[in-house]
Amino acid sequence: MERILAKDIMVSKVITLNPSTWVFDAIETLLRHNISGAPILDEDGHFLGIFSEKSSMQALLTGTYHELPGGQVSAYAVTDPQTITEHTDIYEIARIFSTTPIRRLPVLRDGKLVGQVSRRDVLRASSDHAAGLSMRPPAHPRPLYLSAVNESPDAYPIN
Repeated sequence: MERILAKDIMVSKVITLNPSTWVFDAIETLLRHNISGAPILDEDGHFLGIFSEKSSMQALLTGTYHELPGGQVSAYAVTDPQTITEHTDIYEIARIFSTTPIRRLPVLRDGKLVGQVSRRDVLRASSDHAAGLSMRPPAHPRPLYLSAVNESPDAYPIN
């Protein structure tokens, strides 16, 4: 069986933010694109971290406490998130997703973002792979008749 790697299932067109993006602009970006987080990249494309819905909550709480709404996303970014490479296989990705609350994994090459894999990407790839291997039960399974199992061998003599 051929290994499925991150490069096979990753999304390469990723919505990103720059570190100086205003928090409320970043929240609007997350909402507009229906995503739960976005990688933060510097002007050279180097990965700096992730701004997520959770980061947004922290920004809102901090702003309320200090009566200073907003700020830049760099102040609320998770700067050491779990990342993977293009050669990370789907089983390792599934293990990470199953043992952590992470919803997306940035895919890096030499410190630069080349893509992202979400939980849904893993599910879609697994489902597609299973369909290709005919691992699903048939839509109309054949019935198995076991009425003759308890009969003696003499009930059906061989001629």
